[in-house]
Amino acid sequence: MTSASPFSSQSSDPVRHLLVLPDRDAAEEAAEEAGRRFILDDDPEIVREALAGEDDAEDAQWLVVIDDPDGELDRAALRELAEEYDGWTEVE
Repeated sequence: MTSASPFSSQSSDPVRHLLVLPDRDAAEEAAEEAGRRFILDDDPEIVREALAGEDDAEDAQWLVVIDDPDGELDRAALRELAEEYDGWTEVE
């Protein structure tokens, strides 16, 4: 069973977490919630990412970019947060 605590001793290397979300509203809400749930050095950045070959705004994903300089954020807790907003996580 994975712990949902905001911190974990998984790594000490810098990590960039991406919460991939379906729309801007979900991204904005998830970014606010991340600020409440986790101790972050910087505010999460919200970025629109067009899908390959698509120009239409409807064909875009929204990313919440969370820098984790010490690699201490709990990836399972971040995944749970993204899933609450119909998204998923990736690590850069």
